[in-house]
Amino acid sequence: MVSKNKKSIFSNHEISMLGIRSNLVQASFSYERMHSPGWTWAQLPYWEKIYRDDPEGLKRVMTDNMEFINSSPPLYPILMGLLLTMEEEHVDSTTIKGLKNALFGPMAGIGDAIFWFTIMPIVGGISASIAKNGNVFGPILFFVVYLFLFWSRAPLAHLGYNLGTKAIDVIQENSTVISHVASILGLTVIGSLIASYVKMQLTIKIGAGNTVIDLQKQLLDKIFPNILPFAFVFLLFWLLRKNISPIWLIVVTFALSIVMAAIGWM
Repeated sequence: MVSKNKKSIFSNHEISMLGIRSNLVQASFSYERMHSPGWTWAQLPYWEKIYRDDPEGLKRVMTDNMEFINSSPPLYPILMGLLLTMEEEHVDSTTIKGLKNALFGPMAGIGDAIFWFTIMPIVGGISASIAKNGNVFGPILFFVVYLFLFWSRAPLAHLGYNLGTKAIDVIQENSTVISHVASILGLTVIGSLIASYVKMQLTIKIGAGNTVIDLQKQLLDKIFPNILPFAFVFLLFWLLRKNISPIWLIVVTFALSIVMAAIGWM
């Protein structure tokens, strides 16, 4: 446990910069080590300050943190701040490595559910809806939110650093609940976006005696409005579950759209 009475060797500005530096974790992405090069770079100045009189300790901490790392980058500042307090107290390296590996899973679940499945789809949908009508405020809104998320990493770094090891139990106990709630909200929003933005309408008309029946308006819409977008989205979802590459699904969707438009069926 980090001592509450020990004076930190880092200023508030330095802790804020730890959060800002964490924004560039994926700028040095490696398929072999994933986020670890950027993770190590973000924290290196702080380790150099902690181990300024211990070159071997600096080598050890750099080596430990160049192992494979993959979690949710938006929440990295909290984890970096938490681990920095432990390095500052010179907690046993085995304990730090074990804690780090134990928290990557919960942090990934929380971060992905909140940021990529909730905040960004909602903001992206609202911004696209505004921009669709030619309003420049759409992309500006998306940029402002993204800028807010960029700078929000500074207070997150302070949060992790100030909580220290007290945050461990909170993260582990509540990770499942937080990620589950965020996932439900995100999926609800994504579902509404599908209904609003996926448009498929048949233009086929069938002759029945002296009457011409519009297959879309007089048949499909009477049975189940928007049944084609609904069915197509779930078809893509089913194919994804069958491990079909999303790239192929995008290509097929484009090709199908071009063909159906060319023959006049849509």
